[in-house]
Amino acid sequence: MSRSSFGNRFTVTTWGESHGKALGAVVDGCPAGLPLQESDIQYFLDRRKPGQSRYTTSRQEGDQVAILSGVFQGRTTGTPISMIVWNKDQRSKDYGNLAYTYRPGHADFGFDQKYGFRDYRGGGRSSGRETIGRVAAGAIASRILSEMGISLCTYTRSIGEIQIQSFDPQAINKNPFYMPDPLAADKASAYLEECMKNQDSAGGVIECRINGVPSGLGEPVFDKLDAMLAQAIMSIGAVKAVEIGDGTAVSTMKGSTDNDGFTVKDGHITKSTNHAGGILGGISDGSQILLRAHIKPTPSISQPQNTVTKDKEPISLEIHGRHDPVIVPRAVVVVESMAALVLTDALFTNMSCQMDKIKTFYNR
Repeated sequence: MSRSSFGNRFTVTTWGESHGKALGAVVDGCPAGLPLQESDIQYFLDRRKPGQSRYTTSRQEGDQVAILSGVFQGRTTGTPISMIVWNKDQRSKDYGNLAYTYRPGHADFGFDQKYGFRDYRGGGRSSGRETIGRVAAGAIASRILSEMGISLCTYTRSIGEIQIQSFDPQAINKNPFYMPDPLAADKASAYLEECMKNQDSAGGVIECRINGVPSGLGEPVFDKLDAMLAQAIMSIGAVKAVEIGDGTAVSTMKGSTDNDGFTVKDGHITKSTNHAGGILGGISDGSQILLRAHIKPTPSISQPQNTVTKDKEPISLEIHGRHDPVIVPRAVVVVESMAALVLTDALFTNMSCQMDKIKTFYNR
């Protein structure tokens, strides 16, 4: 299997399976001297781990991270940072009847067609548990970004048909859905109770606001910043669409409305509006980057579903076990982590885009 790595100058390679012994990541390209402890990474993993509420899987995993290399006396050494999280609560027997059955909405069929062999225990490499490595790496990237004055605020914009109507950043960590609107969170709770009663699941939208990004990040052709963000976010298994700025709404707008005018404020060039979401021509423009990820409903539901076996036998399948009725809350930190990885990589790439910057660095 190739392409388990992401990034150019700041790279992450994730490894491990849902029901294997452990999962983790190797981060390469992190500069020496960054203050980093396991607790910095654990904070991010705690936002992703299962068992946080009745609306997440009951699988009991502490997801405790251990740093194996690349950190000495609380600072990064500039060498690869290897991290591991041991699996503690696998129930592989829950998946015994799925060894030769293709689950609707899952990667089973495609994986089997590609490799002719698959780990059917919880989806193996295709499981959402793979994102542990992404989140651990994203925690390091976010630590770098904070040193540069760049902050990310990520939250649930909607669950099913319930959308936020207000924005209070202090409320995000005070409800199980990471919603900045307490009233919407209450409505989402009732909505999910109905879904669970009907043995069904829900999807939703995650929004990320990124402040402090300097202008000039991203490339003008293939490695556009918005293209790289879209690729990173779309690589998360449950994501089916990504929007930047006004997103799909631009298809119904006029140029006179969609264009962001430029002005001067406090001696700096800025924009009067931000329909573009902080990126123009694939390059950051210095304003807030706004992106949204659309998450599909959890495909593992207990309702009878029609499918077939590997031997082409039609069957009715009911999926039991421990599954999230909604993936969105636990995916919030995954979206944030992938965005942080893209921005960190873009920052490092941008350092060599002008000769003057190189000469300044080397005092020439």
